[in-house]
Amino acid sequence: MTTVIFGVLFLIFSFAARFIEHAPNLVPIGALALWSGVYLNKKIGLFVPLLVMFLSDLVIGFYDLRVMLSVYFGFAVMVLLGWLVRKEKTASNVIFASFGGAVLFYLLTNFAVWASSSWYPQNLYGLLSSYTMALPFFRSSLMGDLFYGAVFFGAYEGFLLAKRKLSVFRERQRALAAV
Repeated sequence: MTTVIFGVLFLIFSFAARFIEHAPNLVPIGALALWSGVYLNKKIGLFVPLLVMFLSDLVIGFYDLRVMLSVYFGFAVMVLLGWLVRKEKTASNVIFASFGGAVLFYLLTNFAVWASSSWYPQNLYGLLSSYTMALPFFRSSLMGDLFYGAVFFGAYEGFLLAKRKLSVFRERQRALAAV
């Protein structure tokens, strides 16, 4: 039940964060995707960040379908990275997956921008220009994934730790009372 409550809270927060003023791509969706992959049922975990994106895109507005699909696919990949972290949840694995997810998201989405728009020539120079021009977005994505990942994983694991410690404390109190 705890996981569901945290999942709903993180979903609501991630949805709302898309509507407040922020640096481009400095949002918690990547962190939500990774957290969902680690802690939620696989089908639900895959669905959660995509639902947040879809519902917020309904309000914000849709854009080029090919680019939009690459964004959604990028977040789905981050959920899959969460499935890998699930096997051994360590801070370093979460950081590594956050970094890897941000890199993959950057590569996927900016390839889609290059391939589907007339902004860049359809050659290697154009592709490299697309990646170069997107570096500020990558920086924001990476910062958001790392920051919000620390918040989401830290809050959840911190709550679980406090819950375990409280349980041990209560058990000791019962044992002392029985003496």
